Amino acid sequence: MTLDYNLLPLFLAVAEERNFRAAADRLGVTRSAVSQGMRRLEDGFGASLVTRTTRSVRLTEAGTELYEALSRPMSDIAQALEGVGAAGAPRGRLKIAVTSIAEPFLSGPLVASFAAAHPEVVVDVTVTDDEFDIVAEGFDAGVRLGEVIEQDMIAVPLGGPVREAVVAAPAYVAAHGAPDHPRDLVRHRCIGWRRAPDVAPHRWEFEENGVPFSVAVEPEITTNDLRFMLRLALAGAGITFATEETFRPHIESGALVSLLDAYLPPFPGFHLYFPNRRNMPPKLRALIDHVKATNAAGEIQATRRT
Repeated sequence: MTLDYNLLPLFLAVAEERNFRAAADRLGVTRSAVSQGMRRLEDGFGASLVTRTTRSVRLTEAGTELYEALSRPMSDIAQALEGVGAAGAPRGRLKIAVTSIAEPFLSGPLVASFAAAHPEVVVDVTVTDDEFDIVAEGFDAGVRLGEVIEQDMIAVPLGGPVREAVVAAPAYVAAHGAPDHPRDLVRHRCIGWRRAPDVAPHRWEFEENGVPFSVAVEPEITTNDLRFMLRLALAGAGITFATEETFRPHIESGALVSLLDAYLPPFPGFHLYFPNRRNMPPKLRALIDHVKATNAAGEIQATRRT
């Protein structure tokens, strides 16, 4: 490891200001000088020290180790620096923010096999449908539908295309009939999904003759919990809407009936996304490689959309 120790005050300024421009002002240099200095320091360590996007700057795990090391007595600093960003097996806490509808990730096998292969990595998954900057909130990566991921992120597919489904219990269809067209849904009892209490229920999206359209149903029951929504549909409470994978076992068993299939074509699915990094931490690189390998083996099932 070859380091320019004159760059450490620059790192401290960035770590404390959490902003390249503010760090530049504090040091009396240009923002470009701060950016170039950080890059040289990261190359010296062989590890990313900060994660930066167009919206925020935060310390990585290696950056936090360095910042803590620089607060120790001088006699301990040289030894501590040797451990910052040290190469080797993936290790540390890997924080991932995952939308509640991302079944390819949340179904279990993908994370279980990754954890078994990398026992020194602690996988910390937060399931949330809130929209926020994963970098500013301290996450290493996230999982969402590709169409809603910010442009400055790198995205890796989690499986192939997914498809929505409209379903109801046979007893409901027997009592109320089945809709012939998506617009008929406004005359049915519907069970809707919303991602947060202050957000309107999700509009049900369809396509006809290649033209997409949505139907603003007025759900008699609304929830942010897909499991509750599924249980309500199984109990005959009404018609509901989510990804086909959510309902597949129950459709195959006959407990639910799939409706309006002709208006629900497949679309691109979920992606693992993360900031662009020159010196990616081994724990994140290991997860990306695991996802790619699992994709190649065809082991990730296609599933959900928001």
